[in-house]
Amino acid sequence: MYKTIGFLLPLCLLAMQTAPAFAADENKSRAQKADETYKRLFSASRQEDPTDPELMQILQEFIFGEIFYIGDLDDKTRELITVVSLASMQTLPQLKAHINAALNVGNDPLAVREAIYLCAPFIGFPRTLNAMGVFNEVAKERGIKLPLKTQGTVTDQTRYEKGLEIQTPLYADEVKTAMRSLPAPYAQKIPYILTSFVFGDFYARNGLSIQQKELLVLVILAASGADKQLSAHIVGNLKAGNSQDTLLAAMVQAMPYIGMPPALTAIELIKNTNTENYRPIYK
Repeated sequence: MYKTIGFLLPLCLLAMQTAPAFAADENKSRAQKADETYKRLFSASRQEDPTDPELMQILQEFIFGEIFYIGDLDDKTRELITVVSLASMQTLPQLKAHINAALNVGNDPLAVREAIYLCAPFIGFPRTLNAMGVFNEVAKERGIKLPLKTQGTVTDQTRYEKGLEIQTPLYADEVKTAMRSLPAPYAQKIPYILTSFVFGDFYARNGLSIQQKELLVLVILAASGADKQLSAHIVGNLKAGNSQDTLLAAMVQAMPYIGMPPALTAIELIKNTNTENYRPIYK
C-alpha cells in the first residue's frame, strides 16, 4: 500500500507540471473534450454503451477528456504509448482499436509496427507475436500492403558493434559491471546478448528515433512491472533527450491502461531523479 505522503507527492508534482495544458480548454467540459478527442482517434462519434453506460462514461471522459489534456505530448506519441501499453498488457481487443487510432492520427504504419517490435526484448516473443497478429489484421483491413519495408540495419557481423554504439552513450558499461561476478560464460554472454539483441537488433532499426524508443521502453517496463529497470531507463531517457515533463506525461498517458500503482511507481522515480546531472546526447 502507498503511504499517504508518497501517494500525494507525485500527484502534486503532476498538478504543477501540467496545469497549463488545461488552460486553453478550461471553458470546455470533460465531455466536450472527450467528444473531440474520440473523433480524432476513432473517426466516429461517441455512442452510449448499451450494457455498461456508466463505466464507459467514466472511462471515456477520464481518458479522452482529461488524460489527453495533461502534458505536452501530441496525439501520435500518445497513441504509440497506448499501443505499447496494451501490447505489454496483452489486452488485444483494445490494442486493435488503438492501432487503428494510432494510424488515424497520422502515425506511419512503419512507426506503429516498430513500436510493437520494440516490445520483444522486454515482454518476450510470444506476446509480441500476439500483438503483431493484431497489427497485421488491422493492416489487411485498411488495405496496407504486407510485409512492410525492412527496417533492420545490422548483420551478424555488425549487430554487436552497432548495438554498442547506441548503448554506451546511454548506459556506459552498467550491465557488464553488474554481471561481472557471474560465473563463466554468463559474465560475458549476458552483456553480449543485451548489447547485440536489444540495442543491435532493435534499437538500431529505422522507423523510430532513439528518443522515441527510449520513451516507449520506459512505458513497456512500467506496464510490465519491471521496477528494477525503471531507474536506469529514466536516466537513459534524459540522455536521449526526453525531458522530465515528457516522462511524466508519458506515465500519465499510460496510467488508465496499466493502472495507477505501476504508473505512480514510475512517476515517483522520475520525480526523484536529478535531471541536472544528465545532458541530452540525441536531439
